[in-house]
Amino acid sequence: MMNRTQWHLRHHTVSLEKLHAYLEECDPQDHNGFYANPEENRTLKPPAWRRDGDLLSWNSPLEGPHSENNTARARLYEAPKLSGAPTLILLHSLMSANDFGYRRIAGRFNKLGWNVFFPHLPYHYSRRAKGYGNGALTITSDLIRNAETLRQSVIELRQIMAWARQQGSSRIALLATSYGAWVASLSLSLEVTDFTILLQPVADVRHATFESPASSTMSNLLLRNKIYPDLIARHAHLSSPAHLTPLTAPHRITVIGGRYDQLSPSKSLKSLCATWGGARYREVPQGHFGYSAMRCALEESEYYLSHPPTP
Repeated sequence: MMNRTQWHLRHHTVSLEKLHAYLEECDPQDHNGFYANPEENRTLKPPAWRRDGDLLSWNSPLEGPHSENNTARARLYEAPKLSGAPTLILLHSLMSANDFGYRRIAGRFNKLGWNVFFPHLPYHYSRRAKGYGNGALTITSDLIRNAETLRQSVIELRQIMAWARQQGSSRIALLATSYGAWVASLSLSLEVTDFTILLQPVADVRHATFESPASSTMSNLLLRNKIYPDLIARHAHLSSPAHLTPLTAPHRITVIGGRYDQLSPSKSLKSLCATWGGARYREVPQGHFGYSAMRCALEESEYYLSHPPTP
């Protein structure tokens, strides 16, 4: 499916000249500046929050040519006691087909007294760009849009966390899958969480772009434009979770890998855990997609819920 989508969007492939110019702009930036929220970067428009029932919406800090994507949205599943309740943020995978499973997880945490947010990541669900498939524009051979969409996703996640704190939530946790886990991982050097569970995040961007079978079409399109793996490594200080240090303690972070995963191979995830100072690693017998990883994640969440962090 990923390769078919990439082929349909082959005319979006970034040129070598445009990519060079973008990377030159990014070279001097650091993680904090690249993912700064509007309070930290006054050039970004502050959020104008709007709540309609269980849907929270606001203007995205990074606007683009697709108006559908310029309004950020997150579904809020409230626990019986809203004020001061802890908050879990569920981040979905790339091209997530529906939110049925996430709604079940939200109900599970609601019963335990947790509020749950389900953000619509850029170009997904209510933010799907007209004329394109759900999430199709999130990752393509337009590497500049990929990077800016990732940046948009991280900043919006930080804004949701800030909103939850303003409502009195002092405990915030992340449970994230695939692309959503990549987004969550990049927020960890900027935000403290109660616990974080990452299901098969992208830890090796070079591998995911040029070496995974799922990205073979994208790789071929980039190589045609003389864009090689060493070039995208210049953006790793901003897009690779291995280049940051989480503010959350390692023993409160779990990374779950799939034994047969060729997009986020277990070797890269084990290395990430080591780089992060010994984050917990668990592995399940599946590829990049499957239900075993989420079952494992819910087991991990039960442990964290029964063992709150020490002050």
